[in-house]
Amino acid sequence: MANAKSSKRRPAVAIGNHALDLDIFSSSNGFSRLPFIQPHLAVFSQPVLNDFAALGQNVHGQVRRYIQQLFSRDTLWPELLKDNLELQDRCLLPLQEVENHLPMHIGDYTDFYAGRNHAYNVGALFRGPENALQPNYTHLPVGYHGRASSVVISGTPIRRPCGQILHDPAANPKKPSLTACKKLDIELELGAFVCKASKMGDPVSIGNAKESLFGVVLLNDWSARDIQAWEYVPLGPFTAKNFGTTISPWIVLTDALEPFLVQSMENSTELLPYLQEKQKNNVYNIELEVDLINSSGVSTTVTRTTSRNLLFSFPQMLTHHSIAGCPIQIGDLLGSGTISGAEDGSQGSLLEQCANGKTKIRLNGGEERIFLEDGDTVTITGVAGSMDVDMVGFGECTGTVLPAHEL
Repeated sequence: MANAKSSKRRPAVAIGNHALDLDIFSSSNGFSRLPFIQPHLAVFSQPVLNDFAALGQNVHGQVRRYIQQLFSRDTLWPELLKDNLELQDRCLLPLQEVENHLPMHIGDYTDFYAGRNHAYNVGALFRGPENALQPNYTHLPVGYHGRASSVVISGTPIRRPCGQILHDPAANPKKPSLTACKKLDIELELGAFVCKASKMGDPVSIGNAKESLFGVVLLNDWSARDIQAWEYVPLGPFTAKNFGTTISPWIVLTDALEPFLVQSMENSTELLPYLQEKQKNNVYNIELEVDLINSSGVSTTVTRTTSRNLLFSFPQMLTHHSIAGCPIQIGDLLGSGTISGAEDGSQGSLLEQCANGKTKIRLNGGEERIFLEDGDTVTITGVAGSMDVDMVGFGECTGTVLPAHEL
């Protein structure tokens, strides 16, 4: 983050309506009751969290619980912050005054396709229900390599892409034209950051994959459906998917999400041993919503679903990613794939909701949509837990569509 007081980018923790500036806090002896972190205080002055992530899950969890203790009503060390008004004034910043930046240096980005309902819905649209899922789908986490350079922080506008589009699929010969995307879409996903590197040639075993994960963010993998329809055969997504991926700024540590693990969707296929997890509860139960706000400011919730609608877990994705020997780096980002429920209004993409243009989506105020229009703003939110359990929020993952460049 950065703010008006200092343009320097530094780590922070969201605490209610404020951000705890970890740079100022650590340099003011804020971590003095956490002896093992003292040799590593420099991680809290870095512009990204990669060095902190590299310290490992045990450190992440202890730092998180230490900060929770400082903000508890009966804190053991009131002199460190609770009774230190001068330090509070310097290190607790109102969120509205904070400028968010990418929390990690992202070396690589891989997008998976682990949302079974989404995979089935899209497959049924183009291949029919009998052939909706490809034969490999339930055997492995299907994925493709995305483009890390176009991963952006929440609030960054997204330019409508241009590309080759085949407007008349029945024409012979087939002749595409270079034009602005007409079928701009969203993909409701979660993203997981890696905190432990692996060597080239050395797979990450399923038993070790969980400890290699740092935390989770909300993710919108914007998609140009008409560009994708022409270009994806035979090698898969390319320019239709590399123009923009938005993530939320606050990484929720895996330690904080441990209480919200549930069992993934039932898979009737017996997985090969390298993907079999001992732990039955392996995916997160996060309530997710997508709001579409038109250019007039009228908001409509177009999607409500839960992240338990995943067939594969992040550890399984990481293990499969590395099985051939691909080296994993600290800061690598894994996208879950579009998360959709089985009911109307729970689909994580407009492609599913409008059946590829056959059904219009009604918005509040009387407008209708098939795909996104210029000026539309999409906001994804997520919450784990309920009022009966400690709630964990993810903030917002938002982006506004800008018009395409003139060709």
